[in-house]
Order: sequence, then C-alpha cells, then structure tokens
Amino acid sequence: MNIRRRLPVFLLALGAAFALLAGSLAACSGDEEPPPLKVGLLLHFGDSPSQTTLGRQRAFDLAIKHINAGGGVFGRDVEVAVGDATIDAAGEARRLVEEEGVHAIVGPSSSAASLLVIEAILGDVGVPIISPSASSPRLTSAADDDFFFRTVLSDIAQGPVLAQLTRELGFDNVGIAYRDDAWGQGLAAAFEGAWTGEVVSVAIAPDQESYLAEVRRSASGGAQALIVLTFGTEGEIVVREAMENGLYDQFLFGDALRRPELIEAIGANRLGGRYGVSGAHEHGTPAAEAWEAAMLTEYGEVPDLTYIRETYDATIAIALAAQAAGGVEGAAIRDALRAVGSAPGEVVIAGPEGVARALRILGDGGKVDYEGAAGTVDWDENGDLARGAVAIWRFTADGSIEDVDLVVYER
Repeated sequence: MNIRRRLPVFLLALGAAFALLAGSLAACSGDEEPPPLKVGLLLHFGDSPSQTTLGRQRAFDLAIKHINAGGGVFGRDVEVAVGDATIDAAGEARRLVEEEGVHAIVGPSSSAASLLVIEAILGDVGVPIISPSASSPRLTSAADDDFFFRTVLSDIAQGPVLAQLTRELGFDNVGIAYRDDAWGQGLAAAFEGAWTGEVVSVAIAPDQESYLAEVRRSASGGAQALIVLTFGTEGEIVVREAMENGLYDQFLFGDALRRPELIEAIGANRLGGRYGVSGAHEHGTPAAEAWEAAMLTEYGEVPDLTYIRETYDATIAIALAAQAAGGVEGAAIRDALRAVGSAPGEVVIAGPEGVARALRILGDGGKVDYEGAAGTVDWDENGDLARGAVAIWRFTADGSIEDVDLVVYER
C-alpha cells in the first residue's frame, strides 16, 4: 500500500512548504558551507631571500600540498597569499588580512616583526598568527588576546643551554654581541641569567657597515670568546672584523647564524669547530621520518636549516584547527588550536598520509593529537610550546653544519 497517495493534497502541499521553510531557516542560521580557508605566509624575503627563507617557503608550500591532497579543509582546497615582512611587517600583515582576505598567518620570522604585528593589528582584526621562529621571551606576555602562537621554543630554554655549552668549552670570560631588538635582547638576557662567569655585552644596531668599535668594547674585559647573537649580514661583519683585528678567534653562535651563508663568507677553515645552539626537532620519530621522506620526494633533499619543520607544522595546525572549528572565523580557529595539538584525540603525524587522516577524523567529528615534523605542538596558556628541544651544533672543517647533542626542555 502506498501511504503517501492516501494523504490529502493540502497536507502534501503543507509538508512541502514546511520543508522549504526549514531549508531557509537552516541557511539563515549559519549552516551554509563556510568559504575556503585562506592562509597567509609572512616572511622576510627582501631583494635576495636567504636559503633559510626559501626553505621555509618550501615547507609552507609542502604543507598546503599535503592538506589539499588530503581532501582540503571543509572538502575544499586551501588558498594562500604571501607577504614580505622585510620593510613593514605590520603593514604587510594588515594587507594580507584586509586585501587578500586571509583567515590566519604563518610568520613573521623575527621576534621584532612579531611584536609589531601584534601591536598593530591583532586588536583590530583578530586572526591567528603562528610564528615558526620568533623566540623572544617578550612574546610570552605580549597583549595578543591569545591570537599569537609559535612552533619554536622561547629563548628561556635556549639561553641556559648556550651558557652551559660555553662553560663546558672551558670559557669563563666572554663578550656578547647581540642584535638590539626583541630577539637579541631576550636571548642575551637568557644567557646572562644562567651565566656565572665574567661578561661584557654590547648591542649591535642593524644595518651598520662596521661593528669594530662594538667588538672592541666586548673584548675590553679580557674575553676569551665572543658570543654572536645577530642576524646573517651583521654576523658576517662582526666575525670578520673580530678575526682580522686579532680580537677573537673563538666564537659561539645563536640560532640565527646557523646558516650556510656564514661559513661560506668566513671560510670553513676559520669557523670549523665553532659551536652554537638553536631550536631543534625530535630525531627518529615517525612524524619526523614521514616529513623527511615527503621533502625528499618533493624537493630531492632535506635541508638542514633552522625552523623549516616548524613552518610546516604551523601551517598544518591552522588547517586542522579550522577543520575542527568548522569555519574560518579567527576566534574559532584560535580556540581550536590547542585541542588539535594535544590529547585527548587520536595521534596523527606529519606527512601526506597523517595529514589526510587527521582531516578525515576531524571531518567526521572526531578529535586528533597532531605530532609534528619538529615535535609536539602542545601549547600552553600563552601560546608557547610546553616542551621541545634545543640543539647543540657546530660548523665543520668541510663546510657543513652538524648536530652534536640535543637537550630536551619541558616546562
């Protein structure tokens, strides 16, 4: 018996009307499909990007490829926009949001630029920002309305490791040349807070042609070694002038100078055996190995450059948080970030298979705990990593950079 044929015609019409009304109400109540997620990349490109910057862009691109190959966010490809933070980081961040329409940003690279972006735009636009490399302790207490996160450890972890390494190398009197910005000031202060020997610290202003006066001042207390906490070009000038003027032949370096360009500029015969510290990834984990295999497949190499993996992890975390939130509204993505990076939830890892699985689980209403290419993305209440690692590395006589030890940090 066909029940529907026995219903009066006016009841059928009434049912159809209710169905149309329900559909209209659902659309008005916000059940419509969200727009595609759009993620911005904000790095220091300049006229001639460093190998590190290009490596981070590759990692970002690889993350987007893995997300889209895994079904995208809300079943749609993630879109991207790129900004250059070299001259005006805050202005570029605002352009990415207001003109490009991004819903979240990966970057900026530096702590100083991150502070500018936080002060200039976060109070107005409310988009999540995850820096892969901004490590200044000042960012922990920045007034960011909980929109700023990072996938690199704060320098409260790196500074004490550098101090311990300096002692183990037999030095008890050192000079420090630090970049006069949030990063350099923070790392120098973290070192000095853990240092028990003699020290003379001098600030290095960016973009000078010579730092000889500052290097002389750092050596005035009889320093045995110079700790160089600067960016690339400044570091090259500082080290060259220190050597050429007979002020230092022993150096230690912060993470910004773990770069092939420095040893190429100064010479492996002169820098070989000199040590430094930097944020590190966990070696030999399933996530690290899956990411390395993906990089090798995509680019033919796995670059040993700082915060490449962290850039990938920041990008993946944004996509997973948006999928978990079910939308692209900034506060919703922000509020989902901690959940996708920590328990409870099924552990999922970096790499194309892991990312695809994470998106499927979240799309089905489940929970995930993402383990990244660099390590955990378990964030505390300040958007800082609750645990991670610091690498002790050195330049070698053959012109390479090698890790010699790993110090685990857990708050």
